[in-house]
Amino acid sequence: MLPIANAIEEIAGLDPQSLSDELLTRTRPAVFRGLVSSWPVARAGRESAAATDAYLRRFYQDATVNAMLGAPDIGGRFFYSDDLTGFNFKSVRIRLDAVLDEIARQSQSGIPPAIYVGSTTVDTCLPGFRAENDLALGKRQPLVSIWLGNRTRIAAHHDLPDNIACVVAGRRRFTLFPPEQLENLYVGPLDFTPAGQAISLVDFARPDFAKFPKFAAALQHAQVAELGPGDAIFIPSMWWHHIESLEPLNVLVNYWWRQSPAFMDSPMNALMLAILTVRDLPPEQLEAWQNLFRHYVFEADERTAAHIPPQARRVLAPLDPESARELRARLLQRLNR
Repeated sequence: MLPIANAIEEIAGLDPQSLSDELLTRTRPAVFRGLVSSWPVARAGRESAAATDAYLRRFYQDATVNAMLGAPDIGGRFFYSDDLTGFNFKSVRIRLDAVLDEIARQSQSGIPPAIYVGSTTVDTCLPGFRAENDLALGKRQPLVSIWLGNRTRIAAHHDLPDNIACVVAGRRRFTLFPPEQLENLYVGPLDFTPAGQAISLVDFARPDFAKFPKFAAALQHAQVAELGPGDAIFIPSMWWHHIESLEPLNVLVNYWWRQSPAFMDSPMNALMLAILTVRDLPPEQLEAWQNLFRHYVFEADERTAAHIPPQARRVLAPLDPESARELRARLLQRLNR
């Protein structure tokens, strides 16, 4: 294990049906110990892997899922190939019950192949599951997904939405880093990733401090917690998180939501477009554009367009669904010319 002295803050005694806005708008992570311990699936998870398997199959109706399969020698770490031009696993489309069959079959193997099903919509693959196992998040309309597999390691990455991840079977170790540790985590390609998000290239099981020396500084800011069936963790938007699944069968249910209107695009699109249009400009132009971004984006407030009559502010006015749609159409027209 990595030498991490900082434990994630823990909060106990919470009701899964009445989580407060204060908790759901945090900007620091927290473990909600025992939050979903009353869920039937968590009770099955505390009983045994076989009980968990049987409980999940109650809701299964022939759905197929995306699964990642890795050879035993990857040690559960889904990652790139040695030259970073490919991956050390294969992705397959497979029935969920076949995944459960294979996990059960490999559960007694000393060095099993790595099996992982990530971010699969619960209502699609296990209809009815949420009627017995769910959180109440007020007016939020979260994406609710299930993640399951055997002993695996998911490289540190960040997500745009806020996240409550509920462990319902097995144990998982979460290692979190604040967003400002980006430079110390040695993040890989932005546009070629194992599962959609850019990841840290550091192997947390065997960190190479000669190759990645600043990772030692990142560890000074890391926070860690181990969760079992019934525990949950709140991971704020943009916090880096590395996740280890520690048992032969591990199941997690998570809730993702954004604290922004649905019409807003992902900021990652802006980053990629800035790389295309801004990053390689001459230094003086870069400085000018840095000032423009600061003025119109990062430090924008009611004063930014105060000198323009309200009816003439257009894109400088607060966006709404209609103006966002118009702006998106204008951008697409320019990009496609």
